Parts: sequence; C-alpha cells; structure tokens
Amino acid sequence: MAKKVLVINGPNLNLLGEREPEIYGSKSLKEIESELTELARKAKVEVEFFQSNHEGEIVDKIQKARADTGCIIINPAAFTHTSVAIRDALASVKIPAVEVHLSNIYGREDFRHHSYIAAVVRGQIAGFGAYGYILAFHAALEIMRK
Repeated sequence: MAKKVLVINGPNLNLLGEREPEIYGSKSLKEIESELTELARKAKVEVEFFQSNHEGEIVDKIQKARADTGCIIINPAAFTHTSVAIRDALASVKIPAVEVHLSNIYGREDFRHHSYIAAVVRGQIAGFGAYGYILAFHAALEIMRK
C-alpha cells in the first residue's frame, strides 16, 4: 500500500486568506498545509502539496503520482467547472481521489454547480471551509486502509 497522500490545489488558491475571505475564509494555504502535515505525521503517512494556476501542470502532477501515491485530495478550484483534461487525468491514473471545495459550490452561481471532477473521484466535500481539507484527509486515510 502506498502511504502517500498528494494534495493538489488549483488556480488562485495560493491567495487563500487574502482573496475573498468572506467566501473562502481567512486561513492561508500554508496554514492548511501545516495542519495536514501534522495529521500525516500522526498517521505515519507522507503528504505532498502542489498548487498551480496552470491546468497542464496539474495534469502532469496527477500522471506522475502513479508510482507512489495512495490517494489524491484535489481542490481543482475554477478547473472544477471547465477541465475535462484534469478529469481525464484522474480517471486514467486510477488513484482514488477526494474532491474538496472551501465553499458550497452548489449554493453559488449556476456555472459552479457542475463538476467535471465529481464523476471520477470517490467523493466530494464542499462548504466546510478549511476544515474540508481535514475531512478529506481522514477520508483519504480510510480509503488507503481498505
């Protein structure tokens, strides 16, 4: 069993904590990563973080994960609603994945209600702010145990 969780974050998530905090919260991506690092240490699994504003870089990262990753946590951000390429990469590698969103995408603008990613992941967590990453990490651990 691979003992690594790969956490992928899409466009604009590098601005967490300063970008629209009323929607996305006040925690920075680094703060979320620190919390997940501590959870990983306690669970004795490796965690790797990757953020990109570029679709192709995210596809490349997913493809490279085939060798050593037990589960992917992905917040594709705006690519959730537009990227068949990321969807196809996730489907191709056959690594279980959990989709996470800080906001409740179904309670926002209509264009955010469709996720290309949802059909190829084990589950989706949305609307719990930064805590959604904690929930996704626990889900990833459970997936890797089975």
